[in-house]
Amino acid sequence: MSHTATTMAENGPRPDAPATLYGGAVMHHRMKPAVHRFSYEVFSLLIDLDRLTDASGMSALFSVNRFNLMSFNPKDHGPRDGSDLRCYVDGLLQRQGIARPERVLLLAYPRILGTVFNPLAVYYAYDADDALTAVVYEVRNTFGDMHHYVAPVSHDQMSEAGLRQDQEKLFYVSPFIDMQQHYHFRLLPPGQSVRIRILEKDSEGPLLAATFSGNAQPLTTSSVLRLCLKIPLLTIKVLGGIHWQAFKIWRKRVGFQPRPVKDATGAPPGGGLGGSVGAR
Repeated sequence: MSHTATTMAENGPRPDAPATLYGGAVMHHRMKPAVHRFSYEVFSLLIDLDRLTDASGMSALFSVNRFNLMSFNPKDHGPRDGSDLRCYVDGLLQRQGIARPERVLLLAYPRILGTVFNPLAVYYAYDADDALTAVVYEVRNTFGDMHHYVAPVSHDQMSEAGLRQDQEKLFYVSPFIDMQQHYHFRLLPPGQSVRIRILEKDSEGPLLAATFSGNAQPLTTSSVLRLCLKIPLLTIKVLGGIHWQAFKIWRKRVGFQPRPVKDATGAPPGGGLGGSVGAR
């Protein structure tokens, strides 16, 4: 097993390959009103939105826009209509006054046998000097809604430990957590390892911590096959895990928070574009 990096220097530069796999684990720890914790093994795909054709040729078991054991389809993200995903991300950034990046890498679960569900996908935008200039957090719920938190990266948000950002909650996700929350993001951008930590707080303090930590491995036929055999039916595992853990939380008598109704335009609650994420 490769060593998990813990600092920016140890982590090294972003991967140069058109696509890279990260095998690791997801952990959720709810602190109140009932303690609830779980973790499970998963794997994610990091893909360069400018090199999709190159990525598709990296393995006979991996494709872009075609069915395969493992695949990536842009219509699973952004506008979800199959249009150019890089252009969509550029538009999100432009509306926040962020210059067009040189590279955009997307970290997300891949399709497995044509199916996928991404509770969170993260876009990393880099300038010509390979400096991280922005992050877009793409959040999805099980009702089919999606929301983007667009986050310019300022100098004071970066340290040797990684990136620190925060954001008021604007989008309904869990039926067991209300909307009066604030997110605190802690990221180690993709390199030898990748780490995402989200601490969700209400007015009385921490409520939920969620993390993903993984180590890079080249996308090859052998790595695709190995991961799919080790963690078969990843999509079913993710969706099944969401509903199974929700049932166990309900059994602990945690209060139900109803989903906000659609607005007068018919838009889903919180389903539009997010505002920028502020420094903390």
